[in-house]
Amino acid sequence: MLYRPVLSESARPAIETTAAVVAERMPEITPEFYRRMFAAHPELLDGLFSHADQASGRQSAALSGSVVTFAVALLEGQHPLDLVRRIANRHAALGVTPEMYAIVHEHLFAAIAADLGDAVTEDVAAAWSEVYWLFADLLVAAERELYGAQANDRFWTPWRIAAAGTPTTTVRHMTFEPADDTPVTPAVAGQYVSVRVRTADGLRQVRQYSLLAPGTERRIGIKRDDLGAVSPMLHALPVGAEIELSNPYGDLTLDDGDQPLVLATAGIGCTPAVGFLEALAAQHSDRRVMVLHADRTRTDWAFSTAVEALVRRLPGASLHTWFEDDGSRPRMTLAEVGIPLDADLVLCGPLGFMQAVRDQALALGVPDAQIRYEVFGPDAWLKRA
Repeated sequence: MLYRPVLSESARPAIETTAAVVAERMPEITPEFYRRMFAAHPELLDGLFSHADQASGRQSAALSGSVVTFAVALLEGQHPLDLVRRIANRHAALGVTPEMYAIVHEHLFAAIAADLGDAVTEDVAAAWSEVYWLFADLLVAAERELYGAQANDRFWTPWRIAAAGTPTTTVRHMTFEPADDTPVTPAVAGQYVSVRVRTADGLRQVRQYSLLAPGTERRIGIKRDDLGAVSPMLHALPVGAEIELSNPYGDLTLDDGDQPLVLATAGIGCTPAVGFLEALAAQHSDRRVMVLHADRTRTDWAFSTAVEALVRRLPGASLHTWFEDDGSRPRMTLAEVGIPLDADLVLCGPLGFMQAVRDQALALGVPDAQIRYEVFGPDAWLKRA
């Protein structure tokens, strides 16, 4: 059980007066932080931080967003458990260790001091350091729980490609089998695994992919990014090749409730929905389930056959689709299908899609607490009021 963090009364005034300034400057501070950290610890570039996210600035946006969001939550007396759990799962899927938080603290605060100069008084530095360690301690505790729940104590284990196929021109699905006798942790529907490969520059890179089924099976779908460093390699690997996978992680999982469930996905974001539907079908569930999917065209919908078959197996399920090349229904519109206002609404897809669907749901009266989402890559989504 994660404790409830409380900001000290001595730190509160400094955070209240500087939160907006720090938030504004974080996009400039964090690139300098990463420059300093990687200069001192180049080993962190091997198998931990995404080179693509560093180059695009997405990692910087995620760091600034999470730290400031946590600080503001403390000011408002909130307990941002969803933020902590989501980041802790992502960290665990990368093999983050407690020692890394001290490294981040050293170089992040050096970058803040360099950027803000005299504005960083002793009181300001102490207040933000308190925020950081409250956040870090929660993450370390959550990650310890996640590691302890696994069937093994290894961050990475070898798996062999047992089968592969291409449901569309840009998506490849892969099924893996264990390549050694390491105990396998059963996955929960909605979880993901990290895949680690060595790229052309000699460094290892990691990407996360949703599992297409719960249990000990490992099946994933990979959309090819022709400009990416990892997905083209995964598309080219032959059956029989070995690859490293993490244990399963992710907090966007199928709950045990009986309230209506709405799965709203777009593009390759349909993969978690497949895992949810597989689990429900295995349970012979009669739960009311609405599957909503948007894509460029019907032929771009990577797992249409699987989704349609699973929906037919579920007596309480219905399927609704939108395609950009269909002039009558080019964009997902929740009002068209009448989603239940007491539903558990799960979103997965491009960031703009999820924000737009969330806005629609809130406008219809779905409580924000019932809207859950998954972001692959740095979680830079700060929810809009």
